[in-house]
Amino acid sequence: MKAIGVVLAGGNNFRMKELSQKRAVSAMPIAGSFRSIDFSLSNMSFSHISKVGVLTQYNARSLNEHLSSSKWWDFGRKQGGLFVFTPTVTQDNNFWYRGTADSIYQNLAFLKQSHEPYVVIVSGDGIYKMDYNKVLDFHIEKNADITVVCKDIHIDGECERFGFVSVNEDGRITDFEEKPIVAKTNTISCGIYVVRRRLLIDLIEKCAAEDRFDFVRDILIRYKDLKNIYAYKHEGYWSNIASVESYYQTNMDFLKPEVRDYFFRQYPEVYSKVDDLPPAKYNVGSNVRNSLIASGSIINGTVEDSVIFKKVFIGNNCVIKNSIILNDVYIGNNTHIENCIVESRGTIRADSYFKGEDGIQVVLENSERYVF
Repeated sequence: MKAIGVVLAGGNNFRMKELSQKRAVSAMPIAGSFRSIDFSLSNMSFSHISKVGVLTQYNARSLNEHLSSSKWWDFGRKQGGLFVFTPTVTQDNNFWYRGTADSIYQNLAFLKQSHEPYVVIVSGDGIYKMDYNKVLDFHIEKNADITVVCKDIHIDGECERFGFVSVNEDGRITDFEEKPIVAKTNTISCGIYVVRRRLLIDLIEKCAAEDRFDFVRDILIRYKDLKNIYAYKHEGYWSNIASVESYYQTNMDFLKPEVRDYFFRQYPEVYSKVDDLPPAKYNVGSNVRNSLIASGSIINGTVEDSVIFKKVFIGNNCVIKNSIILNDVYIGNNTHIENCIVESRGTIRADSYFKGEDGIQVVLENSERYVF
């Protein structure tokens, strides 16, 4: 493909509450065995984008570990590759990334030293499949300066999570609303952009010269009447894990047969770093219905309508309903968990009871591993 990729994976999202206290949002576990960023990187690989830069910052340790080898997404090659950029103190700059545009500016050498004519910019917290070649073809056909991937969705509240766009009959974006309280349209930006590399460099340098740091506010919104900015409509599944509720619902979507079939069985595949773990083990007395159970887990109790991640132990007579249990959690005997997200590497004592009454409850238990 005639483009390089940039994945924006450095931001913090306070709507994720306790879940983002020890990891970047782009490193959030998804569907038992994946990380959020796997979907963007897999799309890049499928679209034959061979050179990708990932911009990380907030709580980046686990994300950087996940990206330590590029072979999982087929970026291990002589030409191109996967590059991870973290904030760096230099003689000219000692700031952390102050926004999405500033993160690109601080790594502008990555764009200037490349030769591909286009750049595909995506966020690391989107769950979707996409061939970016189709977006690029649309971009060229429309003679666009910037193309924004958009989707028509039905919004019940939480408008402040999204950026909304107004589109004319030709597909050109005429107005942006960034995280409004009440939206005028139902078309949202998916956080996926295609732009000519030379134009992007010029726009980013102008932003930096004027102490402007945000890509959406200081480029898309500011230049909407000066540049040809077009909307490419995405028709497939798309979700953004921008809050505890949306993260929970996205994982629950994978319990639907059509969503599992779309991501797990239909081409192209979603790639991720593979751990050498044994298959999940279901002991005598276990009862599992409509759930995803990841490798390395041991199930002794009842699991219904839940997503169980890697290396989870569920004790005898436990009941897990409508919940997400993240990696490496030990759940003691006779425990009831319902409408919850249990944070990774926790130990739930025997005879515990957790139930989300008014929404989803995040359970943080970091007790030492006792013998139950």
